[in-house]
Amino acid sequence: MHWLEKNWYRISAPHLILWPLSLAFGAAAAVRRSLYRAGMLNTLRLPVPVIIVGNITVGGTGKTPLVCWLAQFLRERGHMPGIISRGYGANTCAPRQVLPDSDPATAGDEPLLLARRGGCPVWVGTQRSAAANALLAAYPDCSVILNDDGLQHYALARDFEIAMIDGKRGFGNGMLLPAGPLREPPRRLKRTDAIVTNGAALFPHEELPPTVLIFEMRLIGSVFYNLLNPDQQVGSEHFLERQVHAVAGIGNPQRFFEHLRDLGISFTAHPFPDHHPFTAADLTFPGGSDAILMTEKDAVKCERFGNENFWVLRVNAEVEPGLGELVLRKLKNLPTEMP
Repeated sequence: MHWLEKNWYRISAPHLILWPLSLAFGAAAAVRRSLYRAGMLNTLRLPVPVIIVGNITVGGTGKTPLVCWLAQFLRERGHMPGIISRGYGANTCAPRQVLPDSDPATAGDEPLLLARRGGCPVWVGTQRSAAANALLAAYPDCSVILNDDGLQHYALARDFEIAMIDGKRGFGNGMLLPAGPLREPPRRLKRTDAIVTNGAALFPHEELPPTVLIFEMRLIGSVFYNLLNPDQQVGSEHFLERQVHAVAGIGNPQRFFEHLRDLGISFTAHPFPDHHPFTAADLTFPGGSDAILMTEKDAVKCERFGNENFWVLRVNAEVEPGLGELVLRKLKNLPTEMP
């Protein structure tokens, strides 16, 4: 898989072999979308509005920070959101609630982070519709569902779609899986309500549909907390003239490493695959270390073997204000009684 990802952002000889597979993948995805739109495959409509946050590419684009931001935004304006997710990496298929002290092996790393940062109920399950129904049964006051990474989960009807794009990597080589990172072709974005780019869009803007509103999101954060003692917090100056290692098992590890460099920290980088199940051996480096820096997503999997040298960078999403107002207008204009 790692070899494939390295080829998703360029055109190389292996694409001559992978391209036919991409055509087959695209055809299968198109048939599946058509069957849902024609009503030949069932779509569940929930009694509350559903907001989708997803993407058309494989790999991290910053969905989790955006979902946290959106949950907080809605709470501050009188809504009672709930979050559902597939729970990638979780070892269960049945719907279940994720609590702040849940085991990441059963909950998944991103849902666990959402449960800690989102401030609202979080449920996971292979079938997002079943997870949503379980959440609504447990929390009948929930007024809106946020579906994390649900753009391609057509079995659940949606009222508002947000597609996220990595501002630097864009659509990669522009090819569908497995030759490229695309789950669906870029024209799928024309059917969304909003596009959010994580950072300024450095790829050609003509690839984005002019009829869809585009908003920029930035991840901000300069304070690190100690994994064993979260109340102990330091700034980047704490790591000057120290032997520092940085690890990242996220969709785009380079984004984390670039953030650290922008803070003026010198370190040795250790990228890992997305959702990597960290062990103590992964974070044992020759020559030792004075500090190991990591993302919040990775930190939830390192708590059971962490030590006083583990430090976590907390980041928050900063989103152009128009996105929130667009969501509120959409929710206001929906029927007062959902099916």
